[in-house]
Amino acid sequence: MSLDGKILAQAKSTLDAKRKQNEDELQSCIERVYAAAPNVRAIDRALTVTMSELVNSIVMQDSEYAVESVRQKNLDLQEKRRIELIAAGFPADYLDEEYMCPDCCDTGFIGAKICSCLMALYKDAQRASLSSLLGLTDNNTFDNFDLSYYDDAPASGNEFPPRRSMEIIYETCVEYARKFGSKSINLFFNGAPGLGKTFLSACIARVVAENGYSVIYDTATSIFMKFEDAKFMRTEDHEEARNEVKRLTQCDLLIMDDLGTEMTTAFTVSALYELVNTRLLANRKTIISSNLAIYELRNKYSEQIMSRLEGEYQVLTFRGDDIRKKKNAL
Repeated sequence: MSLDGKILAQAKSTLDAKRKQNEDELQSCIERVYAAAPNVRAIDRALTVTMSELVNSIVMQDSEYAVESVRQKNLDLQEKRRIELIAAGFPADYLDEEYMCPDCCDTGFIGAKICSCLMALYKDAQRASLSSLLGLTDNNTFDNFDLSYYDDAPASGNEFPPRRSMEIIYETCVEYARKFGSKSINLFFNGAPGLGKTFLSACIARVVAENGYSVIYDTATSIFMKFEDAKFMRTEDHEEARNEVKRLTQCDLLIMDDLGTEMTTAFTVSALYELVNTRLLANRKTIISSNLAIYELRNKYSEQIMSRLEGEYQVLTFRGDDIRKKKNAL
């Protein structure tokens, strides 16, 4: 399991902002106390001095008596401070620093391990990122996938009725999302527009992301543009362009939508091969969706690409009539 560095940076920025707000609120409390009880300011200065003295005594390996003397001085000042606070009408713990997360003291990390508070913010940031691209709403869940829109009668030339085919695809997607991990396979969704490819991709993305994996959704056209930006340095921030390609190759799950809609050039074919092959070698999982049939894709892409898509991906063919048209007709 790997975390998306860009999303993690956003989560860390949110945590830093929350910590700064918390620190500002504490500073406001301190100023309020200093105005009402000026002696507390002098006591706080003395406490700072005793803390430095205590550290120095320990570092210099002073006698146990000397160390204890400084410690007792610090405790006496704390008691004096407490009395001053109460006398001024404040609770004794009014100026105690309260961390939002006592486990990591609002740093986001416990040692080298990411804290649950930062992980929660990471998941929020990843959900927001996916939502901006996929349009995720509370309705994008497996429970809201309605199989009744698919015909229960076999279409001409098809052995399975569309609904039965989609039941199998739906169950495959549910299991895929629930058990996602290093042993998961790659999926290739193909079929006409409006049959639920993007909806089920969004459902998978939601579950996998909630389980802490890094997930990126993007269209094929956008992905190839990022490869071009990095290759030909078409943007001012060259490092950012390279990082975007790195994110695409290193995330736990990449969902590439609308393969086949991009303008096919020697570069896009090369970029697709690099992306697919790099992720396969690194055991990173990918879901690709396309409105084109397999035979149509063979006419667009190289034999090396198609051998990987057909040999390393489970092909799921969506069948039926355009659901969007059916909904609009109701």
